[in-house]
Amino acid sequence: MSKAFTKEPDGHQDDDDDDLPRLPQIPPGSKNYITPQGYAALKTELLALIDEERPKVVETVHWAASNGDRSENGDYLYGKKRLREIDRRIRFLTKRLEMAEVVEPSVHSGSDQVFFGATVIYVDDEEVERTITILGIDEAQTSQGQVSWVAPVARALLKARVGDEVPLPTPAGVRMLEVLAVQYPPSPAQLK
Repeated sequence: MSKAFTKEPDGHQDDDDDDLPRLPQIPPGSKNYITPQGYAALKTELLALIDEERPKVVETVHWAASNGDRSENGDYLYGKKRLREIDRRIRFLTKRLEMAEVVEPSVHSGSDQVFFGATVIYVDDEEVERTITILGIDEAQTSQGQVSWVAPVARALLKARVGDEVPLPTPAGVRMLEVLAVQYPPSPAQLK
């Protein structure tokens, strides 16, 4: 019997989704808040995938396919896998951009209250001072001191004012955070 007619074991998926890290989830009923800069970065990535990277990979796969036997053709096999990854990322970015709610943090410039887009300096109950910027799920980079607005520390700080102490539930118990300073980026009009 041809291998084409053999049944795969239960639970096998032809898609490589299980190999990828889980993408951040937006809480049910919430919007996908993002800054104008984050939105622009996602859109730039999407357009680069569509206009530059995907056509190059398609060309490589086409060339590799024309070389004959595809079963041991590394360029063909890798190219097909890379195309699936690119298409998956394009679908993800398209969905996220469609549901994005662009929020301009600078509208709160001068405020002492924590809202989306704020850079917050706080001290915890062990006297450790930290600075974080609260951004969207798809744009926050923890290595740069940025946290998603759905992160526990961001949720604890949102709506607090300078001088407020807020509880932060952790697995080790509740910790208290005191807001020392709140800053927002300048508006585009202030930059001129």
